[in-house]
This record gives sequence, C-alpha cells and structure tokens, in this order.
Amino acid sequence: MTVLIKRAVIAMKGIKMSENTFLKGRILPPLVKFALPLMLSQLLQALYGAVDLIVVGQYSTTADFSAVATGSQLMQGITGIIIGLTTGVTVLIGQAMGAGDSGLAGKISAGMTKLLAAVSVIFFAVLMLFAPQALDLLEIPAAAKTAGVEYVRICTAGIFFISAYNAISGLFRGVGDSKMPLIFILIACIFNIIGDLILVAVFDMGAAGAAIATAAAQGISVIFSVIYIRKGGLPFKITKSSFKSGDSVRRILKIGVPIALQDFLTRVSFLILTAILNSLGLIASASIGISEKLFLFLSIIPTAFMSALSAFVAQNVGAGQPERALKSVKLAAVISFIFGMLTFAATFFCPEILASAFEKNPEVIAAAGDYLRGCSAEHIFISLYYCLLGYFNGLGKTTFVMIEGIVTAFAVRIPLSYILSRGSSPELFQIGLAVPASAAVCFIMCAAYLIYLLKSGKSGIRKYKS
Repeated sequence: MTVLIKRAVIAMKGIKMSENTFLKGRILPPLVKFALPLMLSQLLQALYGAVDLIVVGQYSTTADFSAVATGSQLMQGITGIIIGLTTGVTVLIGQAMGAGDSGLAGKISAGMTKLLAAVSVIFFAVLMLFAPQALDLLEIPAAAKTAGVEYVRICTAGIFFISAYNAISGLFRGVGDSKMPLIFILIACIFNIIGDLILVAVFDMGAAGAAIATAAAQGISVIFSVIYIRKGGLPFKITKSSFKSGDSVRRILKIGVPIALQDFLTRVSFLILTAILNSLGLIASASIGISEKLFLFLSIIPTAFMSALSAFVAQNVGAGQPERALKSVKLAAVISFIFGMLTFAATFFCPEILASAFEKNPEVIAAAGDYLRGCSAEHIFISLYYCLLGYFNGLGKTTFVMIEGIVTAFAVRIPLSYILSRGSSPELFQIGLAVPASAAVCFIMCAAYLIYLLKSGKSGIRKYKS
C-alpha cells in the first residue's frame, strides 16, 4: 500500500492542475476524462453497497436480506446529507482554484474538517440511540427488525469514516482530480467484498457480518487517503492558520446545506416509499431493496456528469467564463440522454434479469421486476435534469436545487405512491409509476429555472458578454 501511495503522489506531481484543461481549449475531452473516473467510482460505490445485499441474498435468510435492504436505506439517507455538505466543498474549492486562490482552498478544507467532525458526532449519537425507532418508522418487517437494528448500529460506528471519505473525495473533485477518489473507493470495495465473503458466506454472520465488513472497508480507505494527503497529494497547503477562519464553515453551509437538505428530504421520500412497500410484506420489502440498489448502478452516468459538472462549472465561473460553463452542460446532456434511453429499455423490457443478480427467490425477483418496470421512464428524465443540477450546483444556485427536491418528493412522489398503494390489491408496477412522474416534474422545474437564469442574466452570461 505504501508503494501505491508513493507512486500516486509522484504521478500527481507530474501533472499540471486542471485549470489548464478545464479553463481553456476543447470542452468535451477534459470533461469526459474527468467524468470517467467518477463513473467508475460510482460503479464501485454502487458495488460497495450492493455486495452486502448480493452476498446476504445468496448465503442468508430473506429476513437478513430485508434487514440489510431497509437498514442500508436509512444509512444512505445519512450519507446523502454528508455528500450534500461535501458538494459545497467541491464547488468552493473549484471556484477558489479557478480564481488561483490556494489560500482560500486551504481554509475551505479546514472548515470542512471542523464541520463534518461535528456532524458525525451528532449522527453517531442519534443513530445509536434511536435505531429501533427509525426502523419502526420504515415499517421494517418484524422478522427483520433485530437484524436491522444490529446492522444500523454497526454501520453507525463507522460514521466518522463515511464523513471522512466523502469529504476527501469532494475536496479532490474540487481541484479537478477524479482519479484519487476512484482509487479510494476501489480499496474500500475490495476489502468490503473480502469481508462479506468471510463474515457472511463463511461464518454465517448475516446482516451483522455485512455491516462489519462495510465499516471496516471504509476505515481502511480513509487511512489510505489521509496518508496520501500527508505525503503531498494536494496542490495547496492546509495549515494551522487555515483552521482559524470561521468564515469558511459559513460558506460551506451556505452552499452545502441546501444540497444536503434536498438530498436528505429526497431520501426521506424514498424511505417513506420503503415504508409503504414494507407494509405490503417481506417480498415487497425485499423488492424495493433490490430496486434501490439497482438504481445506483443504472444512474451512474448521469450522476457522474452531475458531479463532474459541479466542479467544471465552478472552476469556469471562478475564472469568469460562464459561457464555457453552459456549453459543458449541453455536451454532457447529449451523452447522458443516450445512455438514459438505453437504461429505460433495459429496465422496461428485462428487469427480472437485473433483479436476479441480487436474489434467488423467484417471488422477490418477479416483484422487483414489476416495480422496476413501473419506474423505468425515470431514467429518461434524470439523464437530463441531473446535468442541470450539476450546472446549478457549480453556479452556487443550490437553494433552487433544494426547493425542486422538496416539491417533487413531497408534492408528487410520496402522495402518488401512497394513493397507488391503497387499493384492494395494489400492484408494484402501478406504485412504481410515481417515481417517473416526480422525475418529469423535476425536469420541467429545472428547465424553467435554466431559462429564467439565462433571460435574467443571473447565470453570468449577459454580464460576461457586456
């Protein structure tokens, strides 16, 4: 591992920072080059979460499977808040690098450390104390509750590693380096797979074994990333004086809180949807667990472009090049849309094949297939509006990102899901239709806001032209 770190540092020092490619020349090649490691990171991140379900589904009981499916939904909600805050770090670091202000970048990094340390302590205390109540709210099946509580509490023990990993990854994306976060998640994924196979498949520890493997793997990845940073893996210094800037935390909160709140409330809406399906029984509970894990795989490309655009747009806004920032969104949206159509076709015509990778129970596979087919059109819309969200994040317009997330989740997805589930014999296909309906509303809102920004000059383009 030490040899790998040294080689990574040497490689980093031999590469000029991303302002040479992000801020001038052709747009698509550096954007795609930056997005590809993010896509691989997303793939590994999805595999990192899905491997628990896959191994538990193959070697443990359906109750353990439901425990991991529901417990991981809760942990993803917490992780979403952390990722939202680190997106604020990515944007601010990107703008600082675009403006050539390395001192500000150091202050933002220090502020990130202080903020996430406090947030982690809060989450640790809350989840340790109230894990049973949280799972009750999710209507976890009685047969899965004990294992679910154990899973959540063990994962919560690793909350500091979760915060550290996402913070460090957000920092590297801000400076235009998407390769090191890929290496960090690759390390975590490898150790998670090894841990799952040993603890679940060999020692038959079920949901608890999956949780231990997850927390340990995240910790190993963080240790690697910290060693890498200490050996000079960043283009700026984080000094003691950097921690004295109180303004950096405020700036991170200003941009990151709306994103965090949006992601959290969106996740809450999916947790409510999980509770709705959990109330229909163990089979339905397992099926939505599969669907949520598959979504992480199937949305890799638009999610990666959203992250890439947040950094790319932020650097160009910091450098006073708003037209270049907007053009990058158009190019990314074309590529994302093509893959969105392919994903729609896969989830509509052969969802059972996808679901069978997670579970051997034919009833669960059939139920997951019905739900995935209902959700399939969602991938058409997210291929476009995820790119727009990346653009808005890069501009720092995160309040709108929060508003659209709240509206589409709580005014469309939840009410429609509830209504469709209340029939005498609710069908998972019909319940799934609520997801693309909310995605369509989100796309319309994002398109309207983009038009508003361009016409009002608040994207910076009108001012730039004058």
